[in-house]
Amino acid sequence: MAITVDTPHDLLNQVGQDLGTTEWLVVDQDRIDGFAQVTGDHQWIHVDPVRAKEGPFGTTIAHGYLTLSLVNLFLPQLLRIQSFASGVNVGLDRVRFIAPVRVGSRLRGQGQILAMEEVKGGAIQSVVRMTVEIDGQEKPACVADTVSRYFP
Repeated sequence: MAITVDTPHDLLNQVGQDLGTTEWLVVDQDRIDGFAQVTGDHQWIHVDPVRAKEGPFGTTIAHGYLTLSLVNLFLPQLLRIQSFASGVNVGLDRVRFIAPVRVGSRLRGQGQILAMEEVKGGAIQSVVRMTVEIDGQEKPACVADTVSRYFP
């Protein structure tokens, strides 16, 4: 369930707030192949199930950047801001790929607000740590500190 606030200003005192987790999402071969098609990254470990069966993971794995891109799917499921003129993705402060995502894995996002501040022009900037968890695995797939800016 998402945390919903009226305005970005309502988040200024929410540093440290745990945003909870999203529903699980299955990463299937079609999603991996689609990502390979869009990015041009057709490395066999991602797109050749026969060859990957003999590889280090025993199956194909998702691209690290595919896993990272899911942060953009998960974050709005955890945090909803009702009223602002526009929002922009400023970037990432830190990204780590910790564990491989084998085809068929279930992933979910977990979020925590690390920082909220008013910046030049009256915008509110947030830093939210998104952890992409793998069902049944101790280590997460990815941890990324996202930076977003919301304009009044």
